[in-house]
Amino acid sequence: MSGPIKRREIQEEIEDDEDHSTEESDEEDEEEVEQGMEIQVEFEGRNPQDPDFHRIKNFLQQLFLKAHLDLGGLADLIISQNYVGSVVTQADDDDENSDDEESTGQEVFGITTVLNISERQNVPCIKQLRDLLRDHAEEHATDATNTMIKSVLENDSAPLGLLINERFINIPAQISVPLLENLLSEVKRAAQKKMPFDFSYYILICKLKKAKEENRKKGKDKRNNDEEYDVIWSNPEEEIFAEDAVCSFEFSVETESDNGLTGTWTEDDDELVSYRRVLLFEASKLPEIIRKVKSKIG
Repeated sequence: MSGPIKRREIQEEIEDDEDHSTEESDEEDEEEVEQGMEIQVEFEGRNPQDPDFHRIKNFLQQLFLKAHLDLGGLADLIISQNYVGSVVTQADDDDENSDDEESTGQEVFGITTVLNISERQNVPCIKQLRDLLRDHAEEHATDATNTMIKSVLENDSAPLGLLINERFINIPAQISVPLLENLLSEVKRAAQKKMPFDFSYYILICKLKKAKEENRKKGKDKRNNDEEYDVIWSNPEEEIFAEDAVCSFEFSVETESDNGLTGTWTEDDDELVSYRRVLLFEASKLPEIIRKVKSKIG
């Protein structure tokens, strides 16, 4: 059974600066759209609950695109450890009902949590995940990175946590700061209580879009910074994580069904390909990484 709901208010201001066309056909809805409108949206974080299962599973499906994993099993594990991790919902104005069971029937806009994939390595869905990481490292990583990934996976005395940081693409990156800060506090409290959250390393899987190879070569003639031209991070704060990674590797998950990044593209835009970049970093670096995220994004 799920535990009591914990709530943390997260307030964001989202500025809509999009230009809207003044021409509308007679068949279109006659609707006035204010330009430069500032919308105040109040979010809150709470522990994952049973009714969140399908949305959490959808976020995992978005992350592990085309992978053969028991995502339902992973979602169940996330919900079962409701003392660590948060889902993001829109704040409920009715504080009187904030602790009611009905309050978990809200739309979930994101999930930030961590799973111990060393301690639970015999759980079928975690075994699948470990095999997936091992196989991808074997195929796509350099020899040094492949050796490092395998060493960490096989060293049970150095627990490995899978950091999950997923949300809708239109949710601002600033929301990651309170979520990561809260996760760090919860992990510390859990470890102090001798729960299996005293990690030596974390793995973070990031969603990227990159121009196709032929367009990247053309881009070198147009931009000084080829990497800046190439890469679009779905979650911008994860680029800061990459700066402190012990090692990393990436692989393409090219498919038309990838909704990790959306937008309006024109004929002149470079065709983009979906990638996943796997980062391995020391757990001791997490507090400093979060401080960097807060300084640069928060």
